Amino acid sequence: MQRIIIDTDPGVDDAHAILLALAHPDVSVEAITTANGNVSLEHTTANALKILDVAQKDIPVYAGCAAPLINRPEHVAFVHGHDGLGDCNLPASKRQVEKEHACNALVRLANAAPGEISLVCIGPLTNLGVALRLDPDLPAKFKKLMVMGGAHYSRGNTSNVSAEFNFFTDPEAAAMVLAAWPEVTILTWETTLAQMLTRADLDRIFSLGTAKSRFFEDTSRITRAYIQSVLHQDVLFAADALAMAVAVEPGIIRRSEKHAAYIELNGNYTRGQLCLDWMGIHKKPANAEIVLELDQARFNELFINGLR
Repeated sequence: MQRIIIDTDPGVDDAHAILLALAHPDVSVEAITTANGNVSLEHTTANALKILDVAQKDIPVYAGCAAPLINRPEHVAFVHGHDGLGDCNLPASKRQVEKEHACNALVRLANAAPGEISLVCIGPLTNLGVALRLDPDLPAKFKKLMVMGGAHYSRGNTSNVSAEFNFFTDPEAAAMVLAAWPEVTILTWETTLAQMLTRADLDRIFSLGTAKSRFFEDTSRITRAYIQSVLHQDVLFAADALAMAVAVEPGIIRRSEKHAAYIELNGNYTRGQLCLDWMGIHKKPANAEIVLELDQARFNELFINGLR
């Protein structure tokens, strides 16, 4: 049984990723930690509780950082809705958030079971950056670290055109994590673009007729409309679910490369950019495995199983 903690900023695709993990028979989700990101911390935390209502699972939720380390928060309601879950008026959960701060919880849980728990980060890395300041030895205490972030060819999705949203939101935290971890597995935005859910995939999900599939349909309407306006296709990005699939079934990876990775902290258009030493020019150890291609059929199975 794989033990994981999910650090997240729900977010429509975060919700789908969490449901995928909760449905996997070989995965035990030990905790969910929330941070500012797609929407405010208030909304991301409330959304984590709502997702657990949909999944009918009892897992502790810890609220974390309400703002990036330096940047001012920039939310993306035009993609996820003002509430982060598609503005579909889901009822507030009666579940309670844990009193412990998410950063303290990450340190405590890692120290309680060193080498046994993997961390899956599908939002900005603020919580983990702060936790590293509390315990610089965290990289040796978590079993693995999976991150959704960056754009390996610098095809970004933010106003800093070469930066992906999670790294763009808190570049300092992302830089701290990459500097501290000996190896991070990263699922990037460009890999997301290459492995989208098609209209046929969406129809298959809608036909399930379950409470989770209806949740998926209701929460994803604004996101789908946004994608339609940009790409003129009825498809859906599954960034966080792809990262989660890699975390729970690493064998799903069909192609990846390992390189030294850094985060650009300066530049009018490049702050937050993931920089890879593709040719090994700096002679530094490869600290990032960049996932370039997944088994699409297996991913679709995992995704649909999360919505049954």
